[in-house]
Amino acid sequence: MKVLVTSSLYPTPGAPKVVGGAEIFVGRLVESLVARGDTIEVVRAASLPNQKAERHNEVDVYSAPSQNIYLPFTEQRSAPARGIWHAIEDWQRTADVVGARMDAFKPDLLHSNNLSGLTTAVWKAAFDRRIPIVHTLHDYYLTCPRCSRFSDGRACKHTCLSCKLLTVSRRSATKQLSAVVGVSQRILDIHTELGLFANIGTRKVIRHASALKLAAPFNTPPSNILRLGFIGRLTEEKGIYNLVKAVGLLPPSSVRLVIAGYASDELKQELRTLAPRATLEFLGFVAPEKFYEQIDVVVIPPIWEEPGPIVVADARAAGKPFLGTRFGGIPEAVALGAKGWLTEPDPESLAASIQQLLSKPDEIAAMVKQLSLQTNQYTFASVVEEYRNLFEGIVASR
Repeated sequence: MKVLVTSSLYPTPGAPKVVGGAEIFVGRLVESLVARGDTIEVVRAASLPNQKAERHNEVDVYSAPSQNIYLPFTEQRSAPARGIWHAIEDWQRTADVVGARMDAFKPDLLHSNNLSGLTTAVWKAAFDRRIPIVHTLHDYYLTCPRCSRFSDGRACKHTCLSCKLLTVSRRSATKQLSAVVGVSQRILDIHTELGLFANIGTRKVIRHASALKLAAPFNTPPSNILRLGFIGRLTEEKGIYNLVKAVGLLPPSSVRLVIAGYASDELKQELRTLAPRATLEFLGFVAPEKFYEQIDVVVIPPIWEEPGPIVVADARAAGKPFLGTRFGGIPEAVALGAKGWLTEPDPESLAASIQQLLSKPDEIAAMVKQLSLQTNQYTFASVVEEYRNLFEGIVASR
């Protein structure tokens, strides 16, 4: 099968930028499909001026130049500039690089992922050429210019007027899709409750699975200090500020917080100021395996509707339980067997839940034992198989 994949970001040696888990997932999926014998090309949004095409891990990767007033994924701009950028983004009608690759590559199917910088013009290019389109929802681009449905420190329960005005075109363009995939039921439900995809016959959930090797059975050595871990973007909606404040409310000798992800010196100082007596350890960017071997419990504390955090799947594979907030795909992961506890996102509730874990070390040990005995049949290979079956079904139906 020949598949053209689009993604706002797709890290390669020449353009290694990573913002979130979506581009990591897309890279894994593409390379797995190639390993199974499929032919894949990728088009991403250019994140650098004059970004060249690359061949990386047997995949040709093309970069579509920005047709807007500035490149995506650059430094923060003024509110008026952002408004203009989002308006152009919503009404963009041409995708020259994508169209050229479709004409040359002649794919059986387009698989689109995050759309910032590429826009729904990629759908029009495929639709005009009668190429079926499968779109995977990793964020809220179709209903929110910020892609997050998060404003003023809280998750948005309703779509505000500015978001409605700046997403008119992209919402309408969803009629061109052949199928839509949600990385959780929650992200799919939020979109369908807002009236999107009503005419799309195939709406499917394909959840994340870890690409890590399953942890070998082991016994956690007893310790008087609970090693908590956070991995990901250190931003407000991800809950890092609430987590640090929560740790600051606990006896300083009882916990250590290990933080993996990029943090500037200014951010490190800001976080340390929130919990001056707490032990915070900043690892920077590290391989997930290196992170998990240094912690006892992963904390996943978002305060937005986190679509489907890969860290839930990685924690399970690494044999680590997690403490998560009741947002996005986290509660349904627990309902489906992920090993963890749920809590409210405010610092006081987080601190109280951590205190409960401190008072029940046997409960953590039991959870770790369950994880060490798991026979997890849902692996990343399962995810690849689900996508291949979906792609083949869509192509066959055309």
